[in-house]
Amino acid sequence: MWKCEVIDAADLDVAEVAELYRASGLAERRPVEDTARFTAMVANANLVVVARIDGRMVGIARCLTDGSYVTYLSDIAVDRAHQRRGIGVDLIKRVREAAPQAKIVLLSAPAATEYYPHIGFTRHGSAWVMDAAK
Repeated sequence: MWKCEVIDAADLDVAEVAELYRASGLAERRPVEDTARFTAMVANANLVVVARIDGRMVGIARCLTDGSYVTYLSDIAVDRAHQRRGIGVDLIKRVREAAPQAKIVLLSAPAATEYYPHIGFTRHGSAWVMDAAK
């Protein structure tokens, strides 16, 4: 069985997080190989929930939140070997518990668009993205 807990981003082992992103498939859409950028990305999250089995990280929810109005769920990753067991749902539940007044907003990976309505999210048609300056 897994255990989910809120932790301080400063306590994360960035190499362990990068390995989880690779194992989940999220590394395909995140700058995991740019160590400095990935380290900053992980360290600057102000709400992080991890799931562990026997001490090994198998899931993470990395968020930015004001704790009152909105929580942006930047990343949710679950090791492919442990998907479809409820770990992602538990991670999101803990995010909600950490900031209960805030709505949760996320951008879905293309392959996960059918997952989120199943667990209570509604589609929002007015999201906009501006890529980083080159």
